[in-house]
Amino acid sequence: MTVYTDAEARQKLDTLLEQARAQGEVRIKRGDGQEFVVRPTGRPGSPLDVDGVDTELTVDEIVNAVREVRDR
Repeated sequence: MTVYTDAEARQKLDTLLEQARAQGEVRIKRGDGQEFVVRPTGRPGSPLDVDGVDTELTVDEIVNAVREVRDR
């Protein structure tokens, strides 16, 4: 885990944020001894939110294909 002083954190904010993303967290330590943790937040929305694919298939064709695979 990487630890920055508060002065380093101000000077290297972009680097600090990139390291937090890659490593999971980065700590910032102030001169008075207090420590803070910077962590990336989770992705907004569901990981199942994906763009659709235009297959030019009808609903009936898709349903029939799924049923055919299930019957095997």
